[in-house]
Amino acid sequence: MHIGIYGSGSTTSSQKIIKKILLENGIKSFTITPKSKTKQYDCVIVLGGDKGIRNYFHRSFDSTSPVLGINEGEYGGFLAQIDLKEFSSYVNRLKKENYSIEEVPRLGVKIDGTDVFPVLNDVAVFSSKSAMLMEHTLSVNGEEVWHDSSDGIIISTPIGSSAYSMSAGGPVIFQDSTVFEIISVNSLNVNRRPIIVSNNSSIKIDDISARLHCEVVLDGLERYKVNKIVECTQFLPPAKIIRLKKDSTAISALAKKAHLAEELLSMPPSSKLLLKTLEYEGALTQKDLSNKTLLPDRTVRLALSHLLDKGYVKKKVSVRDARQKIYEISKIE
Repeated sequence: MHIGIYGSGSTTSSQKIIKKILLENGIKSFTITPKSKTKQYDCVIVLGGDKGIRNYFHRSFDSTSPVLGINEGEYGGFLAQIDLKEFSSYVNRLKKENYSIEEVPRLGVKIDGTDVFPVLNDVAVFSSKSAMLMEHTLSVNGEEVWHDSSDGIIISTPIGSSAYSMSAGGPVIFQDSTVFEIISVNSLNVNRRPIIVSNNSSIKIDDISARLHCEVVLDGLERYKVNKIVECTQFLPPAKIIRLKKDSTAISALAKKAHLAEELLSMPPSSKLLLKTLEYEGALTQKDLSNKTLLPDRTVRLALSHLLDKGYVKKKVSVRDARQKIYEISKIE
């Protein structure tokens, strides 16, 4: 059995732990880097939780090898089920291929006619400066649906419907649904509502304009400047995600997230922003949080104190620098 290990942004110690466990069980493993030659693996282990899996598929159009996501912290995600500390108890099942494989749909994206990597969660188009309106025209299968002025627009897959689009007021879609979701964010038209389209649809956002240039944000990770047009269609083949836990399906994860969402209603906006940033970016220092959210240091300190008191976030010592504290989302029970 041959297993690839991908760990963009993960610690070297985590990769060593995985390699050691695999070797003890007679499994050969190989580190995958952006410069690695394309090779067929029985499966690929991706470190870094949901963000790590999104990063992996952003850098690889190969979907033939199933992927097992590993959380280095303790935050169970939608894509990554297994925590690093419990990996050894599942390695025999991995060796025997005693698992199920879930096919997760992806969106293919073109920006001004140029293909970029497919996304797992969502495609968001916004003005490069916040709080500035953006005009756009939405067409589905060649027919104009609306011309709108809003903060932006989001196109989401079912698994992405519980992320950014849910925060923007969109419905949560069960993962096996064969649809995509489109949301105009804070439209000037008060009657504008999210729409659901078949995943076989061709979606085009045209006539994109704002006072400053506009940007396309892919899976909340990478930004591209856009001049006029963004096109989205279903990307084949889908991503293959290994499922080892029966009690950690998307539905159960969704139920936990819905419960958390109810509690978030009374949370200060700064705390919500920090929680969303940690969800997308993974573990960060207080300085990192200030830089990414652009919030004042004092506001970040108060928001972190609130999140720590409520148990939404936990603090630990950085492996790379013992003088620094890093913050990550606590596991939702």
